Amino acid sequence: MATWFNSREQSAVGVVAVIAACVLYAGVASAGWPATSVSMDLLLARSGIRRKLLKNGLGLTPQMGWNSWNHFQCNINENLIKETADAMVSSGLAALGYEYVNLDDCWGELNRDSQGNLVAKASAFPSGIKALADYVHSKGLKLGIYSDAGSQTCSRTMPGSLCHEEQDAKTFASWGVDYLKYDNCNNPGTSPKERYPVMSKALLNSGRKIFFSLCEWGQEDPATWASSIGNSWRTTGDISDNWDSMISRADLNDKWASYAGPGGWNDPDMLEVGNGGMTAEEYRSHFSIWALVKAPLLIGCDLRSMDKTTIMLLSNKEVIAVNQDRLGAQGKKVKSDGNLEVWAGPLTANKVAVVLWNRGSSRATVTASWSDIGLHSTTVVKARDLWMHSTKRSIKGQISADIDSHACKMYVVTPQ
Repeated sequence: MATWFNSREQSAVGVVAVIAACVLYAGVASAGWPATSVSMDLLLARSGIRRKLLKNGLGLTPQMGWNSWNHFQCNINENLIKETADAMVSSGLAALGYEYVNLDDCWGELNRDSQGNLVAKASAFPSGIKALADYVHSKGLKLGIYSDAGSQTCSRTMPGSLCHEEQDAKTFASWGVDYLKYDNCNNPGTSPKERYPVMSKALLNSGRKIFFSLCEWGQEDPATWASSIGNSWRTTGDISDNWDSMISRADLNDKWASYAGPGGWNDPDMLEVGNGGMTAEEYRSHFSIWALVKAPLLIGCDLRSMDKTTIMLLSNKEVIAVNQDRLGAQGKKVKSDGNLEVWAGPLTANKVAVVLWNRGSSRATVTASWSDIGLHSTTVVKARDLWMHSTKRSIKGQISADIDSHACKMYVVTPQ
């Protein structure tokens, strides 16, 4: 049988936890998943006994939107953000669920004002952040902003929020901000476990529901402690727009699969699709894996000048549906034969998402047996190819495909 999630603890649990886990266990079994494929960690997480979530009610599915950093770095201004919001709507991406338009570093002045408040950079955001939020909201979208759990942000061009958490959270709320990415540069050397909860509490006390995205780069294994503090947490260092960086982020993120779920997500960093450093097939693999593992789908290219291939990749409704599946179970690598890999994960309605991935340098056949993906050997399925938009029926025992170098096939498998 497939071993979806590795148990990390063997400690005793209370009677209530056991009962809750057993109820969920029965539900998993009735959905067609072999009992051996789900560890006690996942059962307890889904039962809500061990998993304590941030009490803002946000992030029931992974966040979707856009962030300025991967393409623009510090070269941002209010016109760019407005045009990006416009493009998110006109391209059809907003209608598909992309909703956050997120500023990253460099939006503020170097110093706070005389009252200690953060100030938008006058040369780049002369109308201020509140006016920008109002514009983004008028498009039916949400505005995100960036700060840091240190004395300065990573660019050193603006202050961090360390020792100003309550004040900054109230400022963000007064501006109408909907999302905070919180970085970890220029910190005093204390643990993120000490500094990040302070901002989390401040956001909860701000009077506005603000999605909290932790970015301490996975240094202290935030998957193991951040679910009660944030809605997502970075499990890796920064991604770069190349194949090796992308696959390494996928692998680093994979080990924490059992800790993700509705309300709190593992984050292997933002999408590079459309930035030009990878081929179309490599970007297809990037998007497919990010969707399967329930990573945030935060676009990192220039929405105003996307080519047809980029729009096609980012707007695949069927792939997005896997990412946004309400079960919220992170798919993971379930089989590896050198550079030939199978990634898979359960979905609602007894379905299974499967990616056959050829990470090698030449065309090859990749096969997933039913035992690899948690199905009984006698199960007969139909398989929906999410990129070809075609369906094959009455498939038995395994699914297989010839796949080009660095390419993938993505399916949703449904028992018949």
